[in-house]
Amino acid sequence: MKQIKAEILCVGTEILLGDIVNTNAAYLAKELAALGIDVYHQSVVGDNPARLKSELQQAFTRADLVVMTGGLGPTYDDLTKETVAAYFGEKMRLDEESARRIAAFFAAKGVEATPNNLKQAEMPEHAVIFKNDAGTAPGLALEKNGKTAILLPGPPFEMQTMFERSVRPWLAQRADHVLVSHTIHLHGIGESAVEYRLRERMEKGKNPTIAPYAKQGEVQLRITAAAPTREAADALIRPEVDAICAKLREYVYGVDIGNQETALVELLCQKHAKIATAESCTGGLLSKRITDVAGASVVFEFGVCTYANRMKEQVLGVSKHDLDTLGAVSPEVAAQMASGARRVAGAEVGIGITGIAGPGGGTPEKPVGLIYIAVDSPNYTHVEKYLPGHSGLSRDALRYAATQQALRLAIYAAKAL
Repeated sequence: MKQIKAEILCVGTEILLGDIVNTNAAYLAKELAALGIDVYHQSVVGDNPARLKSELQQAFTRADLVVMTGGLGPTYDDLTKETVAAYFGEKMRLDEESARRIAAFFAAKGVEATPNNLKQAEMPEHAVIFKNDAGTAPGLALEKNGKTAILLPGPPFEMQTMFERSVRPWLAQRADHVLVSHTIHLHGIGESAVEYRLRERMEKGKNPTIAPYAKQGEVQLRITAAAPTREAADALIRPEVDAICAKLREYVYGVDIGNQETALVELLCQKHAKIATAESCTGGLLSKRITDVAGASVVFEFGVCTYANRMKEQVLGVSKHDLDTLGAVSPEVAAQMASGARRVAGAEVGIGITGIAGPGGGTPEKPVGLIYIAVDSPNYTHVEKYLPGHSGLSRDALRYAATQQALRLAIYAAKAL
């Protein structure tokens, strides 16, 4: 299989200054990989023709294909097309179809196009032109001496629309294989432990390959294969996925599932079961994450945020004696919050979370970051203490980490139903 080496070059001073986040590079890297195109470098350069020329020359020493975004606008500093045309020895000309589309775009808004808008219709003489269905700046591709440049607009919606409708089909015609990936999602195990268990398989894997990725509260294993068709790649991947899932069965919560909350909702739907939540320090974040999943209303009817001890006692039935003697941040209270939520809702699974998210409120006995997470269900009841091994986590990070652990326990409980 012929491997195409690509580089992504994003143009825009606003990216270098941090005024906008460069989401274009992440999107393009993923899309190019799906087409079987290897991306080895990504670069960003400001709106400066000399530096852009230098970056373009450098990129083509490493890559066969350079995909560029930005610098296709109507202003004087939008010089990406002109710089690329000069590199390929191309003359610029007015593309009549692009000019008509630009004029129609403004006419539809009841505005007359200014002369500099037609600058966007100036194209290298031998370019393949990609129409812009979401804006005014057309994209283009230039090929010469085994080198290809693809120019796309900078605004993400315009760029993605053009890529999906025009560029992806154009590139697919030139590719002789595809790359397909499937992701195994694991929780309750760290990246190093996963690597230790799978090292020999990972080292031997050439096609498909196995790559671990650590995320907050979970690990993902991406299994990737190259083949002439998606069906052939899937056939290579399937035995590997089955073998890994069998080896790490107790930690796998899904394949290509997206996230824990999606896995939980799907599992509860399969079990015809419901979940209820009682949260203190997470402020309703667990309920939000569950209800972010489409169809969650089938399995989620009740969630309560009880910061005050009085509400824990009156709504959830938490023991006043335990609140007074043990404190709200205790395993006993977390367990009663979980069982109380389950009882009030008539659900099969109840989750309780209580802790100190900070930045204040901690003591030597109960420091900031201490969180208790409880699950209550017919076949699986458990309280887990969460205390990060390093300080400095923000309030938001602690809350998110707590909900990650809560979702993991909820999945365990749902599996046991």
